[in-house]
Amino acid sequence: MTRRTFANMLALVLIAVASSYTVAVAATPVPDQPYMKAARADLNSARNELLKATSNKEGHRTKALEYVNKAISETNAGIVYDRKHNHAIFSKSALLAITPDQPHMQAALNHLLDAQRNLQSATSEKGGHRVKALEYVGKAITETNKGIAAGSN
Repeated sequence: MTRRTFANMLALVLIAVASSYTVAVAATPVPDQPYMKAARADLNSARNELLKATSNKEGHRTKALEYVNKAISETNAGIVYDRKHNHAIFSKSALLAITPDQPHMQAALNHLLDAQRNLQSATSEKGGHRVKALEYVGKAITETNKGIAAGSN
């Protein structure tokens, strides 16, 4: 076998190996928006805790629920938008003392903070829905904190 024939055969083998590697990498499943889904789960948990809390929070629990519902809606819209537009996936919380008579409000706050972290970690803007969800989560956090303060009085 001549040197040129060997070089040509080696080049073909390398191309075949590289092609099969590229196909294998491309075929590897990519998680479908794990941070957005985690944020949605956190938001649903926060909503459930807010629903369990007593309603004597000077209207702040109700406002927090409204914002959580809007954040859930925006998170869902962001997931749909990202799937439709096939974006590539690239691989603050304040610590508050739990008030004994506020376990559901505190649990909701913890879930909201988790949702906020997950939304901040999600990639791309999801057609602006991720940012809107973050705004609503921030407002829900503010209202939940106010509700905790109101319930403590």
